[in-house]
Amino acid sequence: MVKLTKIYTRSGDDGRTMLGSGARVPKDDLRVEAYGTVDEANALLGMSVLACEPELPGVAASLRTLQHDLFDVGADLCTPIDADEEPGSRLRIQAEQTKALEDLIDEHNAGLAPLTSFVLPGGSAASCALHAARTVTRRAERLVSALINHEPDRTNTETMKYLNRLSDLLFVLARVANGNGSRDVLWQPGKNRGRPGTEDDSSD
Repeated sequence: MVKLTKIYTRSGDDGRTMLGSGARVPKDDLRVEAYGTVDEANALLGMSVLACEPELPGVAASLRTLQHDLFDVGADLCTPIDADEEPGSRLRIQAEQTKALEDLIDEHNAGLAPLTSFVLPGGSAASCALHAARTVTRRAERLVSALINHEPDRTNTETMKYLNRLSDLLFVLARVANGNGSRDVLWQPGKNRGRPGTEDDSSD
């Protein structure tokens, strides 16, 4: 059980922070960047919950559940794997959590028409919030990928798989929030090429 009685400790004033293992590392350490970005994605999930609640209470409820998973991801990344770690002794993301995301993707994608182009963020406030959460989740995934390459024996690869599926789910939910895709804003390649004012006609 976590118990916080004091918010500031001054222990990070030297530019270092403590991992779940007790080790102190610089605040720009790759592991800290990874779980810090997961925290950022979680904050955007919270904004997405508020954006979805009025018209999509089921989506909002799913997102609230996923926020707990993201804290699990952060806790997992915050604590490097020890060589002698006993299975189940640490909070680690499990394959069934990733599978649950795949089930949600399949459930929500079933009612969406196939795409004919890439989707631009837009259409509704809820969809935009979900796209913002998606892009930060993708950034978190890239950082975790780098961390796995840097510390392969000390990082749970399931965290990267989970973040990958979560970003896919957020993309699908962004379309759901746009009236099951009816209000999607589709990319039109080269749309503004050749339009008046797009060429630099200034003279030297």
